Amino acid sequence: MIASLPSPTVGVWHLGPFPLRMYAVCILLGIVVAVWLTGRRLVDRGYEAGQALDVAAYAVPFGIVGGRIYHVITTPDPYWGEGGNPVDALKIWEGGLGIWGAIALWAFGIWVGCRQVGIRFLPFLDAAVPGVALAQAIGRVGNWFNNELYGGPTTLPWGLTIHQWDQGAGRAVEDASGNPVVLGVFHPTFLYEMIWLLVLAAALLVIDKRRALAPGQLAGLYVAGYPVGRIVIEFMRTDKAELILGVRLNVWTSIIVFALGVWIYWFTGRRAERNAVPQSEPESRNVG
Repeated sequence: MIASLPSPTVGVWHLGPFPLRMYAVCILLGIVVAVWLTGRRLVDRGYEAGQALDVAAYAVPFGIVGGRIYHVITTPDPYWGEGGNPVDALKIWEGGLGIWGAIALWAFGIWVGCRQVGIRFLPFLDAAVPGVALAQAIGRVGNWFNNELYGGPTTLPWGLTIHQWDQGAGRAVEDASGNPVVLGVFHPTFLYEMIWLLVLAAALLVIDKRRALAPGQLAGLYVAGYPVGRIVIEFMRTDKAELILGVRLNVWTSIIVFALGVWIYWFTGRRAERNAVPQSEPESRNVG
């Protein structure tokens, strides 16, 4: 028997009539951690910690809606394909948030929130991105509870046992004897991404402490850094996805986002240089 890491057989617990879905719990926990860390980092930048929560009130709903829209557009079959149910597109609690859509509308929500709260957009973005990477890492634990986002079969000792999953019930399908149906042992690609996000969050914190960056440059590093790991992980995944020229759509999106991150880092740095106030006036030359 292949040694492997276990997966949960239940992803939903019922507290009376209320379902407690661990996917949603992980998302919420990630948001709490991100808001807390952003608040601490805002204080270091001369703002108030409470402003993180004020801006999050705008950013979080935008991010969730953006993530769901991207997921539904790029994975349409469960909702619009044969046997699909369009109503299921509204069931966010069952899983399915596309990170690219979430980041795009999250950033827009931050811009809206900053205007309402009266805080500069780029400094807030720089304060937020390490926490966002941590929130993403915590959210990936929800994929573990849902037995989803895994790669190809493996015999490696950190391979993950995956069960056949009833998404509606939030639990593993059982055989006639009442035992969970096991599909096999697979690469835990969600775990690989989680580790990459933790490394990215730590790197952003260290870089921010040790280097004097222009406003927006740390955000550019996050935008460029996350796709680097995501491209590798996408090639390991085996779940169904939309393809362009035989390559998963998320790979192309990752390449575009990486280029965008590099441009943000370059552009914000150049703009800071142009706007820099000269330290001293040039000395006048003595004539005659």
